[in-house]
Amino acid sequence: MKRRNSNWPHVAVLAASLWSLGIGMASAEEQKPDNEVSYNAAVTSDYRYRGISQSRLDPALQGGADYTHNPTGLYAGTWLSTIKWTKDLGGSGDVEWDLYGGKRGNLSADVTYDVGGLYYFYPSNGLHPNANTFEVYGQLGFGPAYVKYSHSLTNLFGTADSKGSGYLDIGANVDISNGFTLNLHAGRQNVRHNGSFSYTDYKIGVTKDLGVCSVALAFIKADTSAYLSPSAENLGKSAALLTVSKTF
Repeated sequence: MKRRNSNWPHVAVLAASLWSLGIGMASAEEQKPDNEVSYNAAVTSDYRYRGISQSRLDPALQGGADYTHNPTGLYAGTWLSTIKWTKDLGGSGDVEWDLYGGKRGNLSADVTYDVGGLYYFYPSNGLHPNANTFEVYGQLGFGPAYVKYSHSLTNLFGTADSKGSGYLDIGANVDISNGFTLNLHAGRQNVRHNGSFSYTDYKIGVTKDLGVCSVALAFIKADTSAYLSPSAENLGKSAALLTVSKTF
């Protein structure tokens, strides 16, 4: 009888070990660190927030930083942008400074959640009521689609007697291949006790990841004529926006 090669079990074990090691290395490479910090910077042709221009239809510079504790989903961050609207309303200041924190995670394999609070700080804005605003929010994600509700615990951006205002945001960011993402959004801003300032806004756009940066082109509109610039331009009018951003 021909003798079996006595080395084959050792070869098989070695191969299996190397294969397992490869899988382990790949998993280690894919696993996120416990503590993660990222930074972002952008320039946009017009800073629109909930469909309304914050920069008087002019370009704006933006940037921020984010911290995430991946094991728990807890996060905190800060973001800034140049603005003009506080001066346009008779106040001062040319910066919006946002501070936020919350928790995100999965409710199931297909459903994500994100809950937290966001403070909009306008240094030395000098408006009465004060422009500074605090909102709490909750979001559910379903694949590329999401629904989010934000609720103000203060007056809303300097509007008198507007505590308890709410904003409903429904949208989707759909991967359409080759680094392109389709961005869809519809929102409803309810300004409590100030119905004339309530409105609906829309956005359709596309974002392209170029590696060195991302470029976004969007069409935005708000169904209102209640928000005007000092020259009586509608700050919610239909417009195409171009944004170049980088996260690192």
